[in-house]
Amino acid sequence: MKVTKAVIPAAGLGTRFLPQTKAMPKEMLPIIDRPVIQLAVEELVEAGVTDIIIVTGAQKRIIEDHFDRAVELEQSLIEKGKTEEAKTIRDIAEMANFVYVRQKGEPKGNARPVLNAAHLLGGEPFFYLFPDDFFYGGKSGSASQMLESFESIGGTDPVLSLVEIEDEEDTNKYGMVSVSGAANATTLELDTIVEKPGPGNSPSMLASVNGYLLTPDIIEYINRLSPPEGKELGVPEALMLRAQEKKMYGRKIDGKYLDTGSKLGYLEALMHVADNDPAVDFKR
Repeated sequence: MKVTKAVIPAAGLGTRFLPQTKAMPKEMLPIIDRPVIQLAVEELVEAGVTDIIIVTGAQKRIIEDHFDRAVELEQSLIEKGKTEEAKTIRDIAEMANFVYVRQKGEPKGNARPVLNAAHLLGGEPFFYLFPDDFFYGGKSGSASQMLESFESIGGTDPVLSLVEIEDEEDTNKYGMVSVSGAANATTLELDTIVEKPGPGNSPSMLASVNGYLLTPDIIEYINRLSPPEGKELGVPEALMLRAQEKKMYGRKIDGKYLDTGSKLGYLEALMHVADNDPAVDFKR
């Protein structure tokens, strides 16, 4: 079965970037000339996705506007002879079919958007990609690489996007995976995920980041979760529950991992992309 659907969670408040994110969603922070959420959309389209469900919250209308047609702007650009710019603007709206769903329900957490979008997924496997971190400069996007692994193991079990962490201190920031073996040359078989174990407690130096290629039964496992009061509903917890009964895989993604979720991370991502963009000349 082809993977043609994806869910992008975009309901967060972006408090780390206040006051900038008071009126502008954090997902619209620019990476040179493209908002970071567009990078996620582009790599999903590269992987063959045609239907993208963006789960939003209040004050996120600007995301919808970005992926909509801007006919007056296009016409103005054409009248000024800027046909390439007009095409670029038009192509954004035509990359995929966009559906917007408002996040609702308690408890919150990164599994809540999956439940909110469940009625649109049609019992099919789907990508779940976070819009604030990405891989840059690899042979393809993380979605394409996860898809390659998903197909290589039969398309029946989830595949996690992985990155190798260099500093052991950073193991307290991510879900760290336990590896049981290699399914093939590019795909690892995983035992479980340990959330933010910290130095000395991590089962490996491989972190789950950026997103997942999930099978439709993940919704069943999310619904089985009963987080204690004050705790969120998490995809990692649902994956760990599923891993007790079925298999789970990971793909170490080729490319430079960049995380825009913090001020320093955002600046590092911006500088790395700029430094590798031929249109940006720091020597001028």
